[in-house]
Amino acid sequence: MNRFDMVDAHHHLWDLEAVRYPWLLEKGVKRFFGDPTPIQKNYHVADFQADTGSLPITQSVHIQVGAAPEDSVTETRWLQDAAEETGSRGLPSAIVAFCDLAQDDAQEVLDAQSAFSRVRGIRQIVGRSLEEDALTGTDALLDSAVWRRNLAGLAARGLSFDLQLIPPQLPRVVELLKGCEDLDVALCHCGSPWDRTPEGLKFWKRHTAALAELPRVHCKLSGFGMFDAGWDAESVRDIVRHLIDCFGPDRCMFGSNFPVDKLYRDYQSVFAQFQALIDDLTAEEQQAMLGGNARRFYRL
Repeated sequence: MNRFDMVDAHHHLWDLEAVRYPWLLEKGVKRFFGDPTPIQKNYHVADFQADTGSLPITQSVHIQVGAAPEDSVTETRWLQDAAEETGSRGLPSAIVAFCDLAQDDAQEVLDAQSAFSRVRGIRQIVGRSLEEDALTGTDALLDSAVWRRNLAGLAARGLSFDLQLIPPQLPRVVELLKGCEDLDVALCHCGSPWDRTPEGLKFWKRHTAALAELPRVHCKLSGFGMFDAGWDAESVRDIVRHLIDCFGPDRCMFGSNFPVDKLYRDYQSVFAQFQALIDDLTAEEQQAMLGGNARRFYRL
């Protein structure tokens, strides 16, 4: 058994009867991360715990997962209720909720989301893939004055922002976040290094290094299966070690991205491969990345 007290800083849960998730209800449609058919069914706390098995996951962070916008608060309510069914130490320990920061009613939605005791932040995806972003128009969020203003205002509410993007957006995001000095940001899924050509990785490395220069930005080492379905420790080592070098072991967090990454590996294997990537670090650095940093960032 792993000797560390762990926090999964990025996972999902869903109930298809309690909340409407368009992408989970849409059958036969491949997504940017692959074919979701095997996971288009309920995934509850008990399912997550069955997947984690003997690993000492004592706390976790739930990240919003594409509920219909009108159901975003319903999703948070369901998660809060699910956690409290098992007492104060129930999972998820923290919730990163959804709000469309470009909408006129954003402040009302933020009021509603902030009322839940486990809510710590907001995620609104700005980039998934070039193909999906062209259809959804999410890339335009970065140019919306309303969105940018509401993003900057999250810090005053004590909320962080989970940032999911694609590498071409990195230069614009770096400049944007320079104007949000008080905002804590968690970069999701290593910054989605889809382009694994030498040129693609060089671009990704240059701009993730620039992002890491902003002291309030942290990085989630997660979602490996979304950009490398057959990944193992060796295939992502260059990516992970670059991020650890840039952000430091005190700003990197482990996340499983389950059950999405369950499409490619079981939880025990995900952790074993991750452990192989950080085995040469000190025990204190490993504990920080496997739990301490997430506890500090999400105030667990």
